[in-house]
Amino acid sequence: MKFRLPQAYFSKIMRAIVEFEMIERGDRILIGLSGGKDSLLLTYALAMMRERTKGKFSLRALTIDPMFDAAFETERLAQFCSSLEIPHEIHKVDIAEVIRSEPKNAPCFTCAFFRRGAINRYANEHDCNKVAYAHHNDDAVETLLLNLLYSGQIGTFQPKTYLDRTALTVIRPLVYLREQEIIAAIQYHGMQPVKSPCPINGKTKRETVKKLVAELTEKNPLIYDHLAAAMRKSGENEICRLWPAAKNRQEMRESYDRFMNE
Repeated sequence: MKFRLPQAYFSKIMRAIVEFEMIERGDRILIGLSGGKDSLLLTYALAMMRERTKGKFSLRALTIDPMFDAAFETERLAQFCSSLEIPHEIHKVDIAEVIRSEPKNAPCFTCAFFRRGAINRYANEHDCNKVAYAHHNDDAVETLLLNLLYSGQIGTFQPKTYLDRTALTVIRPLVYLREQEIIAAIQYHGMQPVKSPCPINGKTKRETVKKLVAELTEKNPLIYDHLAAAMRKSGENEICRLWPAAKNRQEMRESYDRFMNE
């Protein structure tokens, strides 16, 4: 198969793989293929990278069917993977029932938790040592704001993460690509994303944050770049302007005693 991807996009993917040492010879990588535009491009790009590196690593893909009421056209995903010579399987996980039975829990958290668990189990069962997800740069910036606004924490996901409990390494080769670049690449190749069966697709907190970033960036084009820069450490001489961690009761007692007695 002849692969075609704009050089600028391929360079960004290669930069992420090299900078964060995501792929090594002999890796057995499982791709989390949801059928959305991002995971389609990730699958295509890794197949292209596999060819460029002359089979330095192997690939397989897994699609989780959460068993929501809406139709989920997984047949097209099987055909897509077949065209790329990537083994592909579909696993049904009744996430819909779990969400119905636990209405107090945030549905997005529940869905993500069970998807990751199913993918990690499959990876271990099929001797994969790495799992690839299609999170891009916009996802990272939005996660930074989601954590800040809804959890009171400052942080986002890492490009590469080792999971102690499963002995798996999670990699995100698209972290330097913007969402609009992914959309352009998908349109260029005529790839047709599979419609998400999620009943609240487009109505989540992430969608709210996405719109907020777009609105702020429209008023000030530097907003996005500043948010992206805030995700990175700035070197050994980094100046941290965050308050120190809150003291517990015992530490407060000791500080109080020192204040009163010294």
